[in-house]
Amino acid sequence: MIFDKDGNTSIVYQEKISITTFLANLNKSYAKVKDDNLILNLFSFNKLTSSDVLEFLELSNKHKSNGKSFVIVTNKVSYDEVPDEIMVTPTLKEAKDIIEMEEIERDLDL
Repeated sequence: MIFDKDGNTSIVYQEKISITTFLANLNKSYAKVKDDNLILNLFSFNKLTSSDVLEFLELSNKHKSNGKSFVIVTNKVSYDEVPDEIMVTPTLKEAKDIIEMEEIERDLDL
C-alpha cells in the first residue's frame, strides 16, 4: 500500500491485489491517515464494479463523520452507479477539486 501525502490529503494506491485485500490493508493502516482527507486511487484494478466500490461505504461514512473527505477515483464505475453517500470521480484532479470544495463548505459551516 502506497500513501502519497500532499498537505492534509493522502492519496492511497495499491497494486495487483483484490478489493477485499486492499480494504483490509487500508483498515489496518487507517490510523496513519485518519486525520487526512483521503483519495483512494483504484486505477490499478482492471475489473471494478459498483458492488466493489460499495465495500468502502462503511469506511467512507466513518471518515466523513470525523469531518474529513473521502473520494474514490476510478473510471470503471460512475458516480451514477453508487449512492450519493460515497463520492466517486473519474480523475485525480476532480477528486482534489471535490476535497477543496468540501474544505470550503466545512470552513463556512455549510
